[in-house]
Amino acid sequence: MNIGLIAHDSKKKLMQNFCIAYRGILKKHELYATGTTGRLIEEVANLSVHKHLAGHLGGEKQLGSQIETNQIDLVIFLRDPLTPRSHEPDITNIFRLCDIHNIPLATNLATAEMLIKSLDRGDLDWREIMK
Repeated sequence: MNIGLIAHDSKKKLMQNFCIAYRGILKKHELYATGTTGRLIEEVANLSVHKHLAGHLGGEKQLGSQIETNQIDLVIFLRDPLTPRSHEPDITNIFRLCDIHNIPLATNLATAEMLIKSLDRGDLDWREIMK
């Protein structure tokens, strides 16, 4: 499965720790991330990540395009809801596209862990049918 990974600056360390903790599951899948997040994940978790531009430079739009064309099966977007972003429309678009295309989306650690464990159990295999 193809997994999209995005983390706002204040959540990047959390994303790194998440990827270290679930490396065994994540290494079985194709990972796509915004630029800085992808680089940081590769550095600490020894995972291969397809990297887009940094989020604020268009990486969220690039990932959104993959979602829109059904190339992403799961999105983990660890976001900071308290800090306004100049590219807020791109962020909101990710949520909207996931809703439109029935793509599971986690925006915090609790749901990210639930989704990654579900993925490992095979609970998200229905996504293969959607393709």
